[in-house]
Amino acid sequence: METKGIFIGIDISQQSLDMASYPEGQIWKYKNDKHGISKVVEKMQGLQPKLIVMEATGGLEVPLRQALEERGLPVAVVNPRRIRDFGRAMGQLAKTDKLDAKVMAYFAAKIEPEARPAADKDSQYVRSLLERREQLQEMLTAERNRLGQCLSPTIQHQIQDHIEWIEREIADLDNLVKEKIAANPQLQEKLELLQSMKGVGQILSARLVAQLPELGHLNQREIASLVGLAPVNRDSGKYRGKRTIWGGRACVRKAFYMPVLAAIRCNGVIRALYLRLIAQGKLKKVALVACMHKMLTVLNAMMKHNTRWQESYSS
Repeated sequence: METKGIFIGIDISQQSLDMASYPEGQIWKYKNDKHGISKVVEKMQGLQPKLIVMEATGGLEVPLRQALEERGLPVAVVNPRRIRDFGRAMGQLAKTDKLDAKVMAYFAAKIEPEARPAADKDSQYVRSLLERREQLQEMLTAERNRLGQCLSPTIQHQIQDHIEWIEREIADLDNLVKEKIAANPQLQEKLELLQSMKGVGQILSARLVAQLPELGHLNQREIASLVGLAPVNRDSGKYRGKRTIWGGRACVRKAFYMPVLAAIRCNGVIRALYLRLIAQGKLKKVALVACMHKMLTVLNAMMKHNTRWQESYSS
């Protein structure tokens, strides 16, 4: 049965916004600037599509998405890999901005991904600070590695100066995150709720609030899949492969690593799970991932029911 309604796909680049409709097959192209975005919004208000699909493009999609959502238009931002795989399944191997927009429009009609609202502006600001922090943290790790390998005293001094500068910048970003969250009572309340779980600190809770706005709105299987902490089966016929985690929001998943190590030491529920899995012969890495999964699903339940950490979450 054919789904009724108009579906729109928008391919976003730094210079242009390429749009296609399904089933009409109409094509539009606008500049990716304030004037072009206003034209797109005006066009979409006239068409009143059932769903608009665009790819997550590292932030390029944010201004257009905000403008569309402010006018009450349904927008779904999709992982580019899903669109690419969908196009290949259709036999669409060529790639242009116009073709990508057509594939997205067809994807919107056949898959109908859920249109989830974007995070509020304060959360988006915190997210940008955290993304910059992650970039600086990677630079810091690289510089520390170089310092250990460098033999020139002059270059060692330069690297040490750069390390100290990066550390100051990270500290400044942490302060900005704290100030922005403290100035927003809703964000502050969410952080205090999340941090009531032993092992969850400022950075993880801020990442969850800013980079995982779906927390508390999905069931435990959906939230685990979204973060990439849901094991994926690899079975075929008689073959039984190892289950692995894959995909999802890597930035959120990576943020769980240090907190889960802390939780294993100070959180009785997480520690008991870890020790039980180790006693069963599980690899330490497997046990750590299972503990991350447990932490995420419990935090999701806490947000959903607006309740602080309880030892009863061990079940």
